[in-house]
Amino acid sequence: MLRVGYPATISSEFLRDFPAGIELIPLPGTLDHDVEIDVWITDPFPSYSMRTWPHLRGVKLVLAMLAGTEWIPDLVGPHVTICNARGAHNVATAEWTLTAILATLKYFPLYFDVQRSGVWKRRFEASAYYAKITGDGRKLHPPTMQEELTGKTVLLVGYGAIGREIERMIAPFRTHVLRVARKERAAPEVRPVSELDSLLPGADVVVLILPFTPQTRGLIGARQLALMRQGALLVNAARGPIVDTAALVEALHASRIRAALDVTDPEPLPDGHPLWRCPNLLLTPHIGGSSPQFAPNAMRIAAAELRRYMRGEPLLNVVQAAV
Repeated sequence: MLRVGYPATISSEFLRDFPAGIELIPLPGTLDHDVEIDVWITDPFPSYSMRTWPHLRGVKLVLAMLAGTEWIPDLVGPHVTICNARGAHNVATAEWTLTAILATLKYFPLYFDVQRSGVWKRRFEASAYYAKITGDGRKLHPPTMQEELTGKTVLLVGYGAIGREIERMIAPFRTHVLRVARKERAAPEVRPVSELDSLLPGADVVVLILPFTPQTRGLIGARQLALMRQGALLVNAARGPIVDTAALVEALHASRIRAALDVTDPEPLPDGHPLWRCPNLLLTPHIGGSSPQFAPNAMRIAAAELRRYMRGEPLLNVVQAAV
């Protein structure tokens, strides 16, 4: 019988779709003895999984609960097949991205400060902010109190399942969408990442939703930030190290661009780190995929992969094949 280890913190109601013919082994986060299993469903918190791995024996297949698996190969080695949970948090992450874009363009961080201050006239600070961040020095009447997403150019850097979901969600805003991925594609048009620098100056919003690999580390550095148009918005819903943090902090303080981040480098972001105090920044602590639907979605994907594995069929979400 196939022995499948899973995080003990996962509710049993999310295991109902799992196939017959397996033995489910709950793995507590405080595991202190060796356990023999064939398939390991990792914890959504990598640090918990890293503590569990030394006690596991016989693992042949890893089913991650996350789409990002960059930490797993070094942990388990090359002789284990790894599948990710592609699709588990497409909707939640895409909704976070859309919300972050709209919240920034509608100046919600500023208006939250206005609310807490209880001073109505502070709303006029929005007009000065608009002029400074965009460089638009025209005398506008009535004064600008927010911006519109409609009609803007959005550059999606990464065009997998989440990138496509983001495009679907922003479609009603009649945005002009540019797409970048590792490889060029024809329909819809997707440009290769080698052309990123040439596309950055034309984008109002740049969304990062690509995997973290050695090739994407530091993809957005000082040069790329300088290429972005004045007041453009950088949204990172991917991984922190894709952006050069020091260069980003400098660009934000110079009011060259603005940013919305759900991920940072380093992460967790330490107390007192310069990013906490940056102007022109909306920051959330890596919560973009964390909705009540996340665990049941991830378990359904794991159950489907298990059925394929037991039937000897190709797995769908393989990110590393065992050697």
